[in-house]
Amino acid sequence: MAEVAEKEKIVEVQKEPLFSKKNRKLITDPLTDNNPITIQVLGICSALAITAQLKASIVMAISVMFVLALGNVVISLMRNIIPSKIRIIVQLIVVATLVIIVDQVLKAYAYSLSKELSVFIGLIITNCIIMGRFEAFALAEGPWRSFLDGIGNAAGYGVILVIVGFFRELLGSGTLLGFKVLGDPVEKTGLYAIGYENNGFMVLPPMALIVVGLIIWVQRSRNKELIEEH
Repeated sequence: MAEVAEKEKIVEVQKEPLFSKKNRKLITDPLTDNNPITIQVLGICSALAITAQLKASIVMAISVMFVLALGNVVISLMRNIIPSKIRIIVQLIVVATLVIIVDQVLKAYAYSLSKELSVFIGLIITNCIIMGRFEAFALAEGPWRSFLDGIGNAAGYGVILVIVGFFRELLGSGTLLGFKVLGDPVEKTGLYAIGYENNGFMVLPPMALIVVGLIIWVQRSRNKELIEEH
C-alpha cells in the first residue's frame, strides 16, 4: 500500500504544471510579503554597502540571481547523495564555485565595476539568503521548484537593491546609471538652476539603512499582518 501511495504521489507531482499557482508563489511571494531583506532581514550588508550607484545595485542583483538559482538546482540534484554531516561544506563549495565564475566574468567584461564592487562579490558566498535557501528549500525539493525559489528570492533581494540604489544615486549624485538627469551641477542647469543641491549624505552607507527602513515601514503600513506583536 505504501508503494502504491508513493507512486500516486510521484504521478501527481509529474502532472503538476510547470507554472502552477503553487510554483508561481515561489516567485511572487519573495517580491512582496516574504521579501528576504525587508521581512526576513537577510542580506542587509550588501544592501548598505553597494547601493550608492544604481549600476552596482543591478549587477549585484543579477550576480546573486545567477548564484542562487543555479546553486539551488545543483544542491537539489545532489540532495539525496550529500551526507548530512558535510552538507554545509558541500553548499559552500557549490556557492564558492559559482561566485568565482561571476567574479571572473566581471573582471573580464566589466573590470571597473568589478573594482567598485570589490570584496562584496566574494562575500556573496556568506550571504544568508543563499545558504538559507539551500538549507531550507533546495535540500528538500526538486530542481524545478528549487530553481523558481532561487529566482524568486534573488528577485526580491534585487528589487530592494535597485530601489535603494535608485534613490541614493538620484538624490545623492543627481545621476542615474551615470547619466545626469537633474541637470549639470557645475553649469547650473536643470534643477540646479533653481538652487537644488545634491544630498551628500545619500551616498553614505547609513543612508542606505534609512532607505531600507522606510521601505519596511511602507510595506508594513499597507499590510498590517506583517507587524510583529510584542
